[in-house]
Amino acid sequence: MLVRIWGAIILASLSWGTNGVATRAALNDGVPPVAMVAIRAVLAALILWALLRLRGRHAPATWATWSTGLVQGVFQLSVPFILFTLAYQNASAGFVGLFAALIPLGTAIVAHFMLPDEPLHLAKVAGLSVAFLGVALLLVSGDSGLEEGGRPLIAAALSVASVVSISYAGVYAKSRADDFDAMELTFMQFVIGIVVIGATMLVFEGVPGQISTWGWFLILYMTVVGSVVPFLLFFWLLQQVSATKASLVGYIVPLIALFAGIVLLDEKLQFGIAVGGLLILVGVILTDRAEREQIPTTRV
Repeated sequence: MLVRIWGAIILASLSWGTNGVATRAALNDGVPPVAMVAIRAVLAALILWALLRLRGRHAPATWATWSTGLVQGVFQLSVPFILFTLAYQNASAGFVGLFAALIPLGTAIVAHFMLPDEPLHLAKVAGLSVAFLGVALLLVSGDSGLEEGGRPLIAAALSVASVVSISYAGVYAKSRADDFDAMELTFMQFVIGIVVIGATMLVFEGVPGQISTWGWFLILYMTVVGSVVPFLLFFWLLQQVSATKASLVGYIVPLIALFAGIVLLDEKLQFGIAVGGLLILVGVILTDRAEREQIPTTRV
């Protein structure tokens, strides 16, 4: 089981990490940011609907499950998808990806108040604090990872708001982990996201114009690899391990986004980003060790 859990964490991290690079590439190709997210939500919902039908399943009709889907659709999908996509307009994939390192910190804080079996303790706080220090150093440095045109403070504000939203949604889903099927919840999340994101698109951007073949390929990649796969894995993880450990995905994503952006988009490895990334890696090790040693009977 341990191998499966870490396999899911690594695969989800790879998916979300390369998603940021694909997002910046699509923005550079002229795809409108909110329209990009709306199209992804529609395609993801269709794929998940087909998968559910192949399993002989349908979206559940119980209010308890739909209420969880509503929270996930708004706070796990719509808000962070829109805000993170806008953040990519102002900083590199590596810079925005580094803010995913705040997700375990936010998750641990929220879980401390919402989940009685996940209290904060000194060792866990120490690991999370090291990673947070890396993000703080990034902000102080003023590095955005872009040659020109970067606005790191705007990107940081959008990213932090996304992290707060994701942290709450993750803990909420964990508190109801016994009440949902991972694929059904992911489907409901995208259905609700279509409504929220679609309305936002119509208000701020209108109906999108022509999108190039390359733009459609990137959107399809972000839909399957950057959305459907990692969300299925994340909700499965929430049913197997603690909310804080599941959120460790957020520690690995920044490093993948950083190096993928450098290799594929010619983004810059600046001082603040390099040192911040190193501190984040140290935080991963410390937080995971604290999670394992917290309670001997905790599921791993």
